[in-house]
Amino acid sequence: MSSSSNDRSAPAFDPSEKIYEDEFAESEERLETYADFAAIVKQLRRDCPWDREQTHESVKHLLIEEAYEVVDAIDSGDPEELKKELGDVFLHVLFHSRISEEKGGFTIQDVIAAEIEKLVRRHPHVFGDATVGDSEEVLSTWEEIKQREREDGEETTASVLDGVPRYLPALLQALRMQEKAAGVGFDFQNPDDAWSKVEEEIDEFRQAVDEGTEDERADEFGDVLFALVNYARYADVNPETALRGTNDKFAQRVRFIEEALRESGQTLDEVTLSEADALWEKAKQHEE
Repeated sequence: MSSSSNDRSAPAFDPSEKIYEDEFAESEERLETYADFAAIVKQLRRDCPWDREQTHESVKHLLIEEAYEVVDAIDSGDPEELKKELGDVFLHVLFHSRISEEKGGFTIQDVIAAEIEKLVRRHPHVFGDATVGDSEEVLSTWEEIKQREREDGEETTASVLDGVPRYLPALLQALRMQEKAAGVGFDFQNPDDAWSKVEEEIDEFRQAVDEGTEDERADEFGDVLFALVNYARYADVNPETALRGTNDKFAQRVRFIEEALRESGQTLDEVTLSEADALWEKAKQHEE
């Protein structure tokens, strides 16, 4: 992207003005439904003993669970289930906002306004005069803007990796770190270089298995995974999604084998490896 397009930014967000097109405005009916939802959460905090006792800390793990249930619903392809699970996540947003408001802190309006301002600021190609050629330029600009935001808001030097949650699953965390680093130019020049790094790390892991300590084996294996995640990025593969898919596939095949053995009065520990392999192939054919 040219420097002239990078220097342009979206206009500062003014909540008194509508910067979006009229066709995207929400109907009164939808706005009223949202208001009803927010009011119900407020009443729950006042009248339900359990809801009243909760804090940000006491329910934070539930928000993580709800997010995973959304992912499960997406994978299931069931729109009704997805609708329900998204509602549960929305409930947590309202719930945390209400807890804060009761303490004199931010409100749900503050949350929404801050997010709107951030979206407008990070999309100068939509709400400003910047131009982008493709989605890769959008991501690059996004990371550059985020980095400037951190530098403007921090007394100490900000890191490009700030904002990657510590509690993300490890594969997804590695991917996000690599994406952020790549967004500011810290990246391999091409996929072949990334693959060479994978091969290098595999060799080092194999050597550690043969000669290294337990800590060295763990360290080198971590390097293999990190390098593979990086190459997966070049192949447009999300490693977290890919591994979850493989886990699901493995589970389905094992259950198929177990069911087949139950019908013959056997269990997995009673058959030979070759017999189990034959059932594994049948499980693969059953998927097809």
